[in-house]
Amino acid sequence: MYVEWFGHFHPIGQALLATLFTWFMTALGAGVVFFFRKINRKLLDGMLGFAAGVMIAASCWSLLAPAIEMAEGMGLVPWVPALVGFLAGGAFLWLVDKLLPHLHLGFPMEEAEGLKTGWHRSVLLVLAITLHNIPEGLAVGVAFGALSADLPAVSLAGAVALAVGIGIQNFPEGAAVSVPLRREGMSRGKAFWYGQLSGAVEPVAAVMGAAAVVLIRPALPYALAFAAGAMIFVVVEELIPESQLEKNTDVATVGAMAGFAVMMTLDVALG
Repeated sequence: MYVEWFGHFHPIGQALLATLFTWFMTALGAGVVFFFRKINRKLLDGMLGFAAGVMIAASCWSLLAPAIEMAEGMGLVPWVPALVGFLAGGAFLWLVDKLLPHLHLGFPMEEAEGLKTGWHRSVLLVLAITLHNIPEGLAVGVAFGALSADLPAVSLAGAVALAVGIGIQNFPEGAAVSVPLRREGMSRGKAFWYGQLSGAVEPVAAVMGAAAVVLIRPALPYALAFAAGAMIFVVVEELIPESQLEKNTDVATVGAMAGFAVMMTLDVALG
């Protein structure tokens, strides 16, 4: 019933509504700071692993597979758009990673990445999570934008499943920002504000992604693969290393398996 109601909106409007939900889930996770001053490191590593698993499954099931099927339906060599888009997405995030100042959880200020600035540690931590959310918002936007092409490779239910999966993993991401900020002495209100703010980029990226594929239909398979490449870059470059930092490898691995299983189930069951 909710999917049918959602279907009355334009794909760009759907992308915006879907990522307002994912942003809300980030804020909900950030709200944990009002109840806890710190998060058990094993739990945090499991949450980071879970987020990685969701993003890997979403890249495979919700983005790359439809991109290949769509390219074939458009008379293209099936693997070419997927390969080109995937590598371009990874290259784009590599460039953003090199330019955007940010600091990963658990690392000292000396190991901040991107252009050197005098920004506070709290701002750099928020920007690190914001970097994660760019490809997530883009992925949701492209998935909904692809609906405008009315191709069998994509479905409204599948796009909704992707948004739900991203939203679920945004909850621990919100907590992963706000609680460490609180532990460093920031007030609960300010820690919550920064935590939820890290998800604000998703609606922006979603609308841009949806608008791009609505206006340029031949770019659809490339755009889907681009979002997949960007998400896989984040997983391999940041989420997995962060989840393994304290040597809680089993917990992080179980979290990744659980995240993959949840996203795969959502995509197959709803898509």
